Amino acid sequence: MTKVYFIGAGPGDPELITLKGKKRIQEADVIIYAGSLVNPQVIADRKENAQVYNSASMTLPEVIEVMKGAAADDKIVARVHTGDPSIYGAIREQMDALEELAIDYEVVPGVSSFVASAAQLKKEFTLPEVSQTVILTRMEGRTPVPSGESLASLAQHQASMAIFLSVQMIQEVVEELLTAYPSNTPVAVVQKATWEDEKIVEGTLADIALKVKEADIKKTAQILVGNFLGNDYALSKLYDENFTHEYRRGKE
Repeated sequence: MTKVYFIGAGPGDPELITLKGKKRIQEADVIIYAGSLVNPQVIADRKENAQVYNSASMTLPEVIEVMKGAAADDKIVARVHTGDPSIYGAIREQMDALEELAIDYEVVPGVSSFVASAAQLKKEFTLPEVSQTVILTRMEGRTPVPSGESLASLAQHQASMAIFLSVQMIQEVVEELLTAYPSNTPVAVVQKATWEDEKIVEGTLADIALKVKEADIKKTAQILVGNFLGNDYALSKLYDENFTHEYRRGKE
């Protein structure tokens, strides 16, 4: 029975795709993958006779046409996106088109580059008494952002922030953030997190733009901002010997 699977391929390391995602790729008759971003090793274990399409050069109608043709032939389709498809994956428009065509589909989540970057840095976004909020956003460029979602307005919260698709505008990003964050706020830029050629640059809002330029990082990078990158924080109540919760009684 035909079905389209939207699969999060993870950030780059082929071992970071979910077991379910890997299995669906192995079962697929047709694979449409974002070739400019997805590690080719992720689809290396496909069927020998699987048809493979690189969506980097395809339009939405062309992608849907391939899915429609596969459905007509009762084939299974793996639509492979980088990271997690729910974040800047442009899958809603594809799913809506499949709804109109009455083609069954399912979404298989994946590991996003923002959490992969935190893992590579060995940091925690939600440190007690530092930040309990994570903002995922992007700088306005060729694609606009809604009114009220400028970096300057979001920076007012001084929360932990992961900025996608914006490293090519690092100087403008810094200028927007400096309207609210202090200049000594820690920043880390992680290019191609978990790939073999991963690159990490760390600094503050005062110097990160120059460091990124010197490292020649121009795309496929996360910009992480906030004091969660520092070393000052309170210990969690979860493991506090004086804190009582459902599974443990604290010291009297």
